Amino acid sequence: MSQPNKEMKPLPSAVSVLIVDDEPGMRSFLKKALSKKFALVETAGSVEDAEQLRSRCHFDLLIVDIRLPGRSGIEWDEALNDNERRSDIIFMTGYADMDVAIKALRAGASDFIMKPFHLEQMMKAVDRCIERRLLKRENLMLRREVSIGQSSTIIGSSDAMMEVKHVIERVAPTNAVILIEGGSGTGKELVARQLHLLSGRQGPFVPVNCGAIAPELLESELFGHAAGSFTGAKGNREGLFSFASGGTIFLDEIGEMPLKMQTALLRVLEQRTIRPVGSEKEIKIDVRVLAATNRKLADEVEAGNFRRDLFYRLNVLDIVIPPLRSRPEDVVELTHHFTRQLAAELGVKEVVWSHEDMLKLQQHEWPGNIRELRNMIERCILLGKPPAEYWKQQPKSEMLNEAGYPLSWSLKEVEKHHVTSVVDLHQGNKSAAARDLGVSRKTLDRKYKEWFEPDQSEAES
Repeated sequence: MSQPNKEMKPLPSAVSVLIVDDEPGMRSFLKKALSKKFALVETAGSVEDAEQLRSRCHFDLLIVDIRLPGRSGIEWDEALNDNERRSDIIFMTGYADMDVAIKALRAGASDFIMKPFHLEQMMKAVDRCIERRLLKRENLMLRREVSIGQSSTIIGSSDAMMEVKHVIERVAPTNAVILIEGGSGTGKELVARQLHLLSGRQGPFVPVNCGAIAPELLESELFGHAAGSFTGAKGNREGLFSFASGGTIFLDEIGEMPLKMQTALLRVLEQRTIRPVGSEKEIKIDVRVLAATNRKLADEVEAGNFRRDLFYRLNVLDIVIPPLRSRPEDVVELTHHFTRQLAAELGVKEVVWSHEDMLKLQQHEWPGNIRELRNMIERCILLGKPPAEYWKQQPKSEMLNEAGYPLSWSLKEVEKHHVTSVVDLHQGNKSAAARDLGVSRKTLDRKYKEWFEPDQSEAES
């Protein structure tokens, strides 16, 4: 008599499975059984059909018959074993051949099942594979968090940055909502990570760029959704607030959040519960909320773009990160830090900085802040040339004004340079750039079309 199954931690439904077998009956049998448990289950009758499916979607688990028309399952497995995202594989066969079984396991198979088999046998094998995969994923994330934690020290000894560090150390152990303000590239996420690391919270740090997620998808991404809540919602899905349970969620570019979502977020902050899209159930959460913006939210409130009550709820305590141009004394320390770090990452020799180099770096305005400094250092390391050499390469006939563009440029060229620079600072987010430029998104799109898309009549000629 078989022993009762031990209580197992439920596996997430968001697992994808591909069944490859030339027997239609076996494909139908397994798909019916696995579809009750997992969100996506696909079938294929050959390796060629399976490859077409894999080109459109990644599968966590492959259940493959060894003998397939044209190409064996083992040959296919060996061809797949080429990257870290490789799927786990369970082999099936109706032929009792020990040599084949050994070859399959050596090729990296997770399990080997003889046909005919009981469904319970296959389900146990599937559970073992998925559990191992999830454990590997968790370990990878933990190693990544440790690596990030080790490299997340805030660099800078200026009075302004020492004050920022002091505030971080004081408020990190609390559960207070904190608003982090600063220009693009000043290191807002780094400050948020430091707050999380010093908080003592055991859950993960989950960063979310509110400006990079389509407005219609943001609610589902943050709060999750119930099965059938909208077209394509085949199963329940946890949101990022649930994933951050016990830890910290970092809402970057909070000023980009649509007004409807601002209302929902305010309710979350006050009630400490979330409601997945399409669900009537309230779920309690234990998540610390940190937010960041590169704009003045107070001005956005007055303009009607941001809820006043949410602003007050977020602005219990704010940490303002000064721009790099206001603390040139930190440039030297940051330069040496990034030089060591990037040289090690790129596997090249460190650039030796002269006194002239440092003076030029300190005198630069750094409109892109620390991100711009890091990018310039990386370029100099790759080229083997310090900034002094880089700037010497600029054409001498092109006299630059204080804004950084040649005086010989036309007004149209100046406009193009300025607009594209603002878009780059917003990492391609044209909606945010348009607001900073004081124009509509439609106007910005028209400008880009004029500058970068050839006239249709010219293209046809």
